[in-house]
Amino acid sequence: MKPFLLAATALLFTAAAPATRPLAPRSRTFQLLCRATVPVPAAGTKAVEFWMPVPHNDKSQDIQDLRIEAGAPYTLATDQYGNQILHIKPAAVPTAPLVVTLTARVTRREHLNLRATDDHAPAETEARDPNLSRWLAPDRLVPLDFKIKAQAQEVVDKAGAKTDLQKARAIYEHVVSTVTYDKTGQGWGRGDIYYACDARRGNCTDFHAIVIGYCRALGIPARFSIGLPLPIERGKGEIKGYHCWAEFFTKQTGWVPVDASEAAKNPDKRNYFFGAHDENRVEFSRGRDLTLTPKQAAAPLNYFVYPYAEADGQPVEVARTYTFEDVAGR
Repeated sequence: MKPFLLAATALLFTAAAPATRPLAPRSRTFQLLCRATVPVPAAGTKAVEFWMPVPHNDKSQDIQDLRIEAGAPYTLATDQYGNQILHIKPAAVPTAPLVVTLTARVTRREHLNLRATDDHAPAETEARDPNLSRWLAPDRLVPLDFKIKAQAQEVVDKAGAKTDLQKARAIYEHVVSTVTYDKTGQGWGRGDIYYACDARRGNCTDFHAIVIGYCRALGIPARFSIGLPLPIERGKGEIKGYHCWAEFFTKQTGWVPVDASEAAKNPDKRNYFFGAHDENRVEFSRGRDLTLTPKQAAAPLNYFVYPYAEADGQPVEVARTYTFEDVAGR
């Protein structure tokens, strides 16, 4: 691994609430449409299966008027992390493309944890996550080996961080300062911590591989979520790609939202995205190295944001489109 520069900016660990952050979370309500098309399988195929992430209700979002149209019977199941999964296994191999359409009315709320920057603010009140130990464990592309632990320790030592909150802030500042949002070349987008540490560039998965990996390496639980981003401007349009983000946990604060890649793209919001996720997103799933429900034949999924299909146990490409339309007055 090539050496890399540590963030030179000194960190101030005296907590104070940013004057620009509202006390009441903002919200956004919009119609979401997801369409997936599985092509006709090759001749001789014996079985086809299809899975699709379905947005779920949680503290930060409400899903209403969920409608699913499919060319075959489907089931909905919830996995151990609370992810909702649509599954289809046609009784006979389709002779026409399998088209699945999901529509829903989504209300997404800004996720704020003011305690992250204000010692006098209330802590996060979310019930204890039953998967807390999982959020301390490695992922396939985020190992917690000696090198990663040494790098994480170097970051917090240089910052003089003592508490878990200070250490997480030091990691966040380091990542935002030393990684560039850049989707050129090869290797980005997999959330491979070694690629991200070496290349010092990538997309949201690469940024948060370092944030999550360094936190976990220092004994701070951190979890990964993925979904779709919406433009700040209200209106309607197509959503071209995914977005992911992270949270870390301390006993003093509860779960703290962070979005290092958005902070890197928007330097004026660097303070905001430590302790906040804006309302311009919808979450589809949490966690990495996912085994679907029912289990897929191929390897666990690196992350689950797009529809997934298999023909005779082998992954096949699925065409997909996503559109949104804001609800007037919301």
